[in-house]
Amino acid sequence: MAEEKQTGQKNNTSRRDFLKTGTMAAASFMIVPRHVLGGKGFLAPSDTLLVAGCGAGGKGQSDIAMFAKSGKAEIAFLCDVDDRRSATTRKNFPKAKYYKDWRELLDKEHKHFDAMSVSTPDHNHAIIAYHGMQLGKHVYVQKPMTHDLYEARLLTEAAKKYKVVTQMGNQGASNDGTRLLSEWYDAGLIGDVHTVYCWTNRPVWPQGIAWPPPQPNIPKELDWDLWLGTAPKKDYVDKLVPFNWRGWWDYGTGALGDMGCHLVEAPFRVLDIRYAKDVQASVGSVYVDEFKEGHFPESCPPSSHITLTFPKTAKTQGDVTLHWMDGGIQPERPVELGPNEDWGGEQGNGTLFIGTKGKMFASTYSDAPTLLPKSLTKDAKAPQKWARVPGGAEGHYAQWVEGCIAGYGKTELSSSFDKAGPLTEALLMANLAVRGHSLRGGRIKYLWDNENQKVTNFDAANQFVKRQYREGWTL
Repeated sequence: MAEEKQTGQKNNTSRRDFLKTGTMAAASFMIVPRHVLGGKGFLAPSDTLLVAGCGAGGKGQSDIAMFAKSGKAEIAFLCDVDDRRSATTRKNFPKAKYYKDWRELLDKEHKHFDAMSVSTPDHNHAIIAYHGMQLGKHVYVQKPMTHDLYEARLLTEAAKKYKVVTQMGNQGASNDGTRLLSEWYDAGLIGDVHTVYCWTNRPVWPQGIAWPPPQPNIPKELDWDLWLGTAPKKDYVDKLVPFNWRGWWDYGTGALGDMGCHLVEAPFRVLDIRYAKDVQASVGSVYVDEFKEGHFPESCPPSSHITLTFPKTAKTQGDVTLHWMDGGIQPERPVELGPNEDWGGEQGNGTLFIGTKGKMFASTYSDAPTLLPKSLTKDAKAPQKWARVPGGAEGHYAQWVEGCIAGYGKTELSSSFDKAGPLTEALLMANLAVRGHSLRGGRIKYLWDNENQKVTNFDAANQFVKRQYREGWTL
């Protein structure tokens, strides 16, 4: 579908006011069962899930393809601000009606689909998902679930309020590895875990740099204002789209947002941790020349080491300390590894559990679960307590489709928002500590009031709990 222009005062008003009035206008639809609507081409929910894909390029492209691959989802609508990025998906699903503005999609088509996939830059995850949920749409949201701590709590509560089926796009949550690690731990193979290390080689995009100069020529295929969405109005800069936005706080959540959901998922499942009680961070320095340290608060740092403390759970004997490391920083090699043995799995990413009786390790997506020393892995025995997800990481998509068809509360999903919300909050709380360096030099420990989502000992850091949304783009 060609790019649609906003013409006429009536249309402009409709688009501008949708965020305030669209939900009320559709309220009556929310309580009408879909089978009552009927209509030409109607398929009962028990047969096919009608999906709208918001974000159709990059990861959105692969997500949409995986929903279709499940065999029980029809891609009914596509939405993307960039015609270049969405071209392949539009070609693959020619029957799907195409929009550039997700507000227009919801306003015009909310009666004609069941569920939404949201795979946009982080800063627009929550606003799209939340307005879809208010209309009774099941949602699949790419990791991290949200950009801000406030948004994560909001979506977690909205899933219950609107009774919609949810899933975050951290596919490793459906892998066998998370379940095997949990079974090993429950069988007592490594004793009581008190310390966990998670690390990544990200960022693999620019961070710790000055904001680039504006470029006068916006690609004709890109609606720059729609791409900005909730973020402050700024002139177009080159190379921010489609990937390097990850390193800027206005849009992305840095290495933690990209890889944290994949690597910290296992400790959440294995140890049943949820909300941290304090956090501290140190960050890598940037130098603009040989003698002068740079200060670029708009940009995520090139590296960081963050320490979160989680309260004792039913599966631990005391508090759990979780270390996050990015930018190539890794923990000290366990003594159980031989001098020429590597960690295993994907290089540069890992999760290490340290218990009172032993250690265990996993790679990205909880792949390659391994007891240390490695010789123990082959003969490890533990009762199977967790049902496996058919297809593992690929099955993560089909699991959501099946859950949507079954209906709210009928099936358990690997990363439904009641699980993904607390995980996302922990990662964003870690980012809060990282961003605190721009306000106060040195490293302090931020004490966290989880019920009120508030730092209690350094109020200036609370500005990072909920950012200021651009006028006309508020939740």
